[in-house]
Amino acid sequence: MSSLKEKFRQRVLNVVKNIQKGKTMTYKEVAKRSSNALAARAVGNIMAKNFDQKVPCHRVIKSDGTLGNYNRGGLKAKIKLLRKEGAIK
Repeated sequence: MSSLKEKFRQRVLNVVKNIQKGKTMTYKEVAKRSSNALAARAVGNIMAKNFDQKVPCHRVIKSDGTLGNYNRGGLKAKIKLLRKEGAIK
């Protein structure tokens, strides 16, 4: 992996680690806060490959308000986690 890609990946993971419990952020917002507003799809790819429990990737959602997928148990698991945290009803 090129160092630019790795640096972006690390910035994305740091942004997502700081999403507070009960809050969500869109892929686009994460991309923007990671210094590349046009890289929402790249953020999605990074989240899809993330299995670090310290990175709450379930808190990242689509810009249209839908939840998107979740690599640790699918959509049902994502819904359950977000409800437990109070991010959704």
